[in-house]
Amino acid sequence: MTPLPLERDIEKRIATYARSKGCLFEKFVSPAKRGVADRAIIAPGGAIGWLEVKRPGAKPTVLQHGRRGEKRKLGCNVSWCDNVADGCKFVDSLVAAGKLSTLQNV
Repeated sequence: MTPLPLERDIEKRIATYARSKGCLFEKFVSPAKRGVADRAIIAPGGAIGWLEVKRPGAKPTVLQHGRRGEKRKLGCNVSWCDNVADGCKFVDSLVAAGKLSTLQNV
């Protein structure tokens, strides 16, 4: 039986994909506030997203769901994933949003 990938392994693969699309993929830490998303992703064109990465089968905590809701109410792009494919889809959505933003700013 193949062991499930660790959270850090999923993050590394999403980071590689995001960087291949021209994105910044940055670790985010907020010492004064628990439950914030693991990663900030900035796509070409300026679209910014927050991504919480979990190991396969794990879910965000109640506090993390609350923090996501706070950001969503402000219009932020925010998501979570427990696998590489879903993380890469989120990156793709940010890249697409960045292209739209660039077109609107011309």
